[in-house]
Amino acid sequence: MTHTGIYVPTLLEFQYKCGANVSATSKAEAYANSYIAQAENLINCTARKVFAADTAAFTALPATTKYLLTEAASNLAAIYAIQYDMSGFTSRVEAEDMINILRDGALRALSILRDKKTQSFLSEGGGN
Repeated sequence: MTHTGIYVPTLLEFQYKCGANVSATSKAEAYANSYIAQAENLINCTARKVFAADTAAFTALPATTKYLLTEAASNLAAIYAIQYDMSGFTSRVEAEDMINILRDGALRALSILRDKKTQSFLSEGGGN
């Protein structure tokens, strides 16, 4: 199986957000592809915009846009991976803290991506 994420171009970007204690199963490529696809769809629906339909379109985006999309998608996907199996963490509180930190980053990125003025700024390559 190959990595199919668009907004999260490498599996490593997803795995390091999961943390050292996440289960090997939940950060494996098959699970990661599903989590990332769900996160990408959530981003598209929240923003009411498809930023990139495939990896070539994603690569063509301005760097500012790519990094913000990767931030949102990798955070959301890592949340899904952590909640799948919390048994590797030293405590449930540790896993929940990870989820809360990732959620805060995802919500911040989604609120930025939701704004139409920001979408125009990002698509014009602002901040490159």
